[in-house]
Amino acid sequence: MDESPATELHLDRCLLPDRTELQEHTLVTDRMVLVGDRARIDYGISGAEVMVAEFCRINGALTAKGDIRIDNWTEVTGNVATSADAYLGEGVRIAGRLSVAGDLDIGDNVQIEQGFEAHGWIQIRNPLPVIVYIMLYLMAMLRFEREEEVERFMAEVLGEEEGPVEPPLVIPTGAVFDTERLEVPGEMAIGSHCRLHGNVRARTVEIGTATTLFGSVRASERVVIGPETVVHGTVSCGGPITVGPGAHVLGDLDAGTIEVHERALVDGTMRAPKGLRIVRDT
Repeated sequence: MDESPATELHLDRCLLPDRTELQEHTLVTDRMVLVGDRARIDYGISGAEVMVAEFCRINGALTAKGDIRIDNWTEVTGNVATSADAYLGEGVRIAGRLSVAGDLDIGDNVQIEQGFEAHGWIQIRNPLPVIVYIMLYLMAMLRFEREEEVERFMAEVLGEEEGPVEPPLVIPTGAVFDTERLEVPGEMAIGSHCRLHGNVRARTVEIGTATTLFGSVRASERVVIGPETVVHGTVSCGGPITVGPGAHVLGDLDAGTIEVHERALVDGTMRAPKGLRIVRDT
């Protein structure tokens, strides 16, 4: 077997998978959610399983059908509820109530201001950090040479597109998601049939099919607007912008080069000092 992919674990790419929606101050997905360290999210999160790294701030509730893992010194201002097990690292603060249908592992100096209930075992110890948990899982699978299991887990956690496994929702290290912006330091990929609010800021932005974004898009390197997607704002980029068939931009396009499909609609002005190209159906 080739060298372990665990040495290539990167959480610097933002991925909002298909059908992700911002509903009443909660980011909702049917996938696993993985939040990198030092991220700030000004609304709640609901997913199949939720993992939040250290020194994050979640200004809302966390809800999961599977396990919830919250790393050291992370603060959650709302309730935390899981239908499975919960793992809370050292210094975690929950301003709301904690509800755990399964077991609870809890570290030192944890604050749960409105009390908690756990229907399984309660153990006072410091659970493994999220990243260490992922690395040890991969190492264990490699030790038993279960290559298919490793590939499945890597695809699920890192959002790789090979195989039938659906990628998770990944919010990278240092991200800021609030009522006005969705800002990440690196790449952002938004899937199809999503509905999001906020101005997107990233190095590169790719948006899938039939997604609705109530906000602008700004990137330093590249922007791709997929077919039938609607952007309620201006799209600007230091590099190229590509707008797919049936897409609708309710604002200006401003980039070095612009490529727009003939069936796309742009309400504002298109500025492209290095060239504008209209793509026709073949």
